[in-house]
Formats: sequence, structure tokens, C-alpha cells
Amino acid sequence: MYTADQMARRDASRWTIVQAVLAPIQFLAFIISAVLVARALATGVGYDLANTSIVLKIGLLWAITITGMIWEHEVYGQWFLAREFFWEDIGNLVAIITHNLYFVARWLGWDDQSTMGLMVFAYTTYLFNCAQFIRRGIMAGRQKRALRALQQQTS
Repeated sequence: MYTADQMARRDASRWTIVQAVLAPIQFLAFIISAVLVARALATGVGYDLANTSIVLKIGLLWAITITGMIWEHEVYGQWFLAREFFWEDIGNLVAIITHNLYFVARWLGWDDQSTMGLMVFAYTTYLFNCAQFIRRGIMAGRQKRALRALQQQTS
């Protein structure tokens, strides 16, 4: 998962903390926005609030993507699609493309109902991507604990 050098760079990077702060904020924005989108789809009301929440969610996705690219460069020496982070980056790319289709749909004049349906799809891609990062975080925690246990045994 991480070499010893990569783990040290990861732990030393301020972008690790930024990612750890942005991720739950983005997830909270996702939950709120998903509820607002579902409400608008189900009742036909609240489209303005749902649209505002979508733009906020997309902004947070871009923020975590850009800071994640900086983090990836510090840890792996590559801005995007580092071999060790390839599938997470692909998942993020799919999520960012599907989220930004919101702006294309608006530009094309899609109605609110169709746009909200598009966002249900976009939010599904976000959930898959989120699951990848949770899995990676769990694996990184296990690796770090195993490394610590090994260091304690040898000291």
C-alpha cells in the first residue's frame, strides 16, 4: 500500500490533514444535498435550495480533488494517476465528470426534474468513489498499526 518513505511523506504532509478535514465536510454536504435533491424529485418543490446545495457539493468536490492532487504529488511524486493511487483517481475522475455534467445540463436548458435525476446518478458515482477512499483509509490504518507493532517487537 505505502512504502516506508511514502508513509512518512503522507504522515508529514499538511495535505493529509486537509484531506481528513475536507472529506467529512464533503460527505455531510453530500447527505444534505442528496436529501434536498430527493425531496425536490419527490415533491416538486425546493429546486432552488437543491440547486444551491449541488453547486456547493461540486465546489467541495473540486476542493478535495485539487488538494488531493497536491497530496498525491507530495506522497507519490505524481499529480494524478500515480500507480499506487490509480483506481481512486479513476473513481474521482468519474465522479468529477458526472458532477460537472450538472453545469452542462443547465447550459443546455434541462428542466429541474431532469437535472435532479442526473444528480442522483452523479451522487451514486460519488458514493462508489467515497467507498474506495474509506477502504484505502482502513487499509492504511491497518498497515500503520502493523508497522508499529513490528517496530515494538524489534525494539
